[in-house]
Amino acid sequence: MKYQIAIIGGGPAGYTAAETAGKAGLSVVLFEKQSLGGVCLNEGCIPTKTLLYSAKTYDSARHASKYAVSVPEVSFDLSKIVARKQKVVRKLVLGVKGKLVANNVTVVNGEASIADKNHVLCGGETYECDNLLLCTGSETFIPSIPGMDEVPYWTHREALDNKELPKSLAVIGGGVIGMEFASFFNSLGVEVTVIEMLDEILGGMDKELSAMLRAEYTKRGIKFMLDTKVVSLSGNVLEDGQAQVQVNYENAGGADSVVAERLLMSVGRRPVTKGFGLENLGLEKTERGNIWVDGQMRTSVPGVYACGDLTGFSLLAHTAVREAEVAVHAVLGKEDCMSYKAVPGVVYTNPEIAGVGDTEETLRKKGIPYRTIKLPMAYSGRFVAENEGVNGMCKLLLAEDDTLLGAHVLGNPASEIITLAGMAIELRLTVSEWKKIIFPHPTVGEIFREAL
Repeated sequence: MKYQIAIIGGGPAGYTAAETAGKAGLSVVLFEKQSLGGVCLNEGCIPTKTLLYSAKTYDSARHASKYAVSVPEVSFDLSKIVARKQKVVRKLVLGVKGKLVANNVTVVNGEASIADKNHVLCGGETYECDNLLLCTGSETFIPSIPGMDEVPYWTHREALDNKELPKSLAVIGGGVIGMEFASFFNSLGVEVTVIEMLDEILGGMDKELSAMLRAEYTKRGIKFMLDTKVVSLSGNVLEDGQAQVQVNYENAGGADSVVAERLLMSVGRRPVTKGFGLENLGLEKTERGNIWVDGQMRTSVPGVYACGDLTGFSLLAHTAVREAEVAVHAVLGKEDCMSYKAVPGVVYTNPEIAGVGDTEETLRKKGIPYRTIKLPMAYSGRFVAENEGVNGMCKLLLAEDDTLLGAHVLGNPASEIITLAGMAIELRLTVSEWKKIIFPHPTVGEIFREAL
């Protein structure tokens, strides 16, 4: 069994690389130990957004009177919300499988192990390859907190499949995953407390807009504890048999604790580097311990490529997809190069927050001069029409030559319009050049033109 390209991992990077290579006529084998689609499709991006859309629909129905619509009784069925999530995932996994089959990709279900750069072992068989792509993704990082092994806790996986609402939820980590689940459970009436070690939620996003989002969710009842370190965990059982988790913490106010019915751990993810024979390749690593790659996703060993979370650049599905295309193009000898100048980041809370390019914080750290343009989302007629009583903000960061360095938006649908700014950054458009683009009216995306 010899293939021109062997791919380990069937997530966004792996299945994109397999499809791209198959379309180009290469013989491809793809190894996946669990389900095609990886974490993103099965227990990450897609299922969380499906749950969040149900919560958003519930919110919209509850507040329909703002739009002169009467909805007498509003309720939800969590078990049906979870069942719909599972249906969406199944449909999309079958779609990925169909694409691979259509492009003659051999899919092998099982744990692959690297013997050397040209041989992969799986299920007692040896697969020979000319090129090897590593797309092993990432896993939930569980910190070493005293008492961690003695209390029950959720990761995103358990939270996604839970069919009974807790009365209260403590979320350790105010990053993207933590905030999206905090948003979901808050919408469904759960008492939520977010505990974050940094001085603001959503560390990689624009700090000012993150603070605005936090203020909005504070009004909705979420309690935020910033600059707070979790020092230990303990559990107890009440008289009614209900278990609770006690989160002991320290901050500027001293030492205290939060008690909740459920605990969600969401302090981040880390690349999967063990369990598949990576050590047999002797790859060069970066200072942070990630796999080193060049602009064509080539590692230090000829014929071996790494894409997605394993490289440690952004741990985002859409970055992985583009890296996979670049890697396959390198195998094919096509001219291409990976650019990280305009990787969008989105948090699917309600309202959404999205950003692309630099933030004010990263520009100050780099010592790059810039000027800021800020405009309330109310300058978009479409936004006003669809967001009664809701505020938002658009922020553009411009270089001295008037090209765009970064763009950040708080307000729905930030996720759908942020690519407009990403294209402007990637193409190095100046303000005058970007203004020549005709924006359809009325759209929320016009906020960029108004800001310009």
